[in-house]
Amino acid sequence: MVFFIQTTLFLAFLLACCSIQADADIKRYQFDIVMSNISRLCHVKPIVTVNGSFPGPTIYAREGDRVIVNVTNHVQYNMTLHWHGLKQIRNGWVDGPAYVTQCPIQTGSSFTYDFNITGQRGTLWWHAHIMWLRATVHGAIVILPKAGVPYPFPKPDLEQEIILGEWWHKDVEVVEQQGRMLGVPPNVSDAHLINGKAGLFFPCVDTHTYALQVEQGKTYLLRIINAALNDELFFAIAGHNMTVVEIDAVYCKPFTTNAILLSPGQTTNVLLVANQLPGRYFMAARTYDDTALPLPFDNKTATAILQYKGVPTTVQPIMPELPAPSNISFAMDFNAKLRSLNSPQYPANVPLNVDRNLFYTIGMGVNACPTCINGTQLTASLNNITFVMPQMGLLQAHYNGIKGVFTLDFPDNPATTFNYTGAPLTANLGTSRGTRLSKIKFNSTVELVLQDTNLLSVESHPFHLHGYNFFIMARGIGNFDPAKDPAKYNLVDPPERNTVGVPAGGWAAIRFRANNPGVWFLHCHLELHTTWGLKMAFLVEDGNGPDESILPPPNDLPAC
Repeated sequence: MVFFIQTTLFLAFLLACCSIQADADIKRYQFDIVMSNISRLCHVKPIVTVNGSFPGPTIYAREGDRVIVNVTNHVQYNMTLHWHGLKQIRNGWVDGPAYVTQCPIQTGSSFTYDFNITGQRGTLWWHAHIMWLRATVHGAIVILPKAGVPYPFPKPDLEQEIILGEWWHKDVEVVEQQGRMLGVPPNVSDAHLINGKAGLFFPCVDTHTYALQVEQGKTYLLRIINAALNDELFFAIAGHNMTVVEIDAVYCKPFTTNAILLSPGQTTNVLLVANQLPGRYFMAARTYDDTALPLPFDNKTATAILQYKGVPTTVQPIMPELPAPSNISFAMDFNAKLRSLNSPQYPANVPLNVDRNLFYTIGMGVNACPTCINGTQLTASLNNITFVMPQMGLLQAHYNGIKGVFTLDFPDNPATTFNYTGAPLTANLGTSRGTRLSKIKFNSTVELVLQDTNLLSVESHPFHLHGYNFFIMARGIGNFDPAKDPAKYNLVDPPERNTVGVPAGGWAAIRFRANNPGVWFLHCHLELHTTWGLKMAFLVEDGNGPDESILPPPNDLPAC
């Protein structure tokens, strides 16, 4: 009898282990940062890549898996990688932004990013988070549901990642440095790309057009990522509607549209049914530009081909009707349709009570620059503070109690109130500079209103918060009115994202619960504006429980 009980318990233990193994796995990747000669648009140049591919390799995992990525840096540039949208619970050491959560991986050195995927499934992406290197160092992250858990939408016959990016004929770091030297915006990209290729409207098209073959009647899940440095992008497929089912790795209420809009950093999953006459149809992407100034932007349209099986490649593809570059009404209408799924299995846990109210103005400015050709430099700020990057990781300084690296006095509100979106202001455009953080109590609920301003010009800004998803309570044009606008909040099923597009001359209100201790970066995902200082960081304190404090740093954390 004892033997039977022991045997039964042992078999139960084995079954439990097998069950755990079935639900969670370890996915290992080796990322070698190398220079590769890449040809696009009849130009060949060396670019920084991961494992020699552009875009880089896709990481595949399931919810609950552990992912281990060993990164070895073989190039002249320092390197870090950010796993965009992964919350990295208590483990900011592997979040990746240089000098925020880590010092960079120096030439000839390695660092292992070791993290768990907890409570997330869908499409995210990874990218370099130092200088402008994410122009070529980026790739998709595909997180499948746990084994046996279906999608909350019709099962697709096939899935495909679609990465929207940019191409520069010149070295992108040289482009950025030239702009910094002049104190003005650098040159724009020479082309947009779809899965690393520009399409038929550019030179050398035979090898530089991406094609997706489909079969009549089948359904396809397209995992679309905007990896561009500085451009919000429209995306459409000729003759076909798309059903939006997920944004930033969060399921949403499905709706059908003929085009979508993605800010840099955002991801959108759509269902595409191949229900049209067999033929060849263009997939196309081009810039959404709502700035009030006549600044240059990359207005070239990238194309790929939706190729029905059996149709000759000599058939001329049909072009979709993309929204006009300045179609603000489409942008506002599209974003207004986004709603969290808010089902029993995937609830929208919207914070209904707010412990901390923050109001940050987004501004352009002009500061003195003795090293710039004109003696001045365009800059950017939050609450008129241009963020200065430290010389060591902020998280490391916080964890080890190192003084003098940052201060905890980032203001909750701007020092001066004015008509934020009135007539353009072109005087007194200087900003203060500092490495100033905002301290947030653990598990407190935070509401942050991001207000664009007409300092020099209004412009849309995609803001990304590391370490968290947040709910977009509302967006609006003009000045945020704290007395009236909260009545417009969606308290039931607002969209949940990690990156929000603040409309030009408008505002966005977001809420999140600060239940992830650490130092977490908040910044505009237009790389140009981040370079100019449009960024800050939250220091979220430890809680009192055993699982409410920052984990110890890894042994191989890079040193500065």
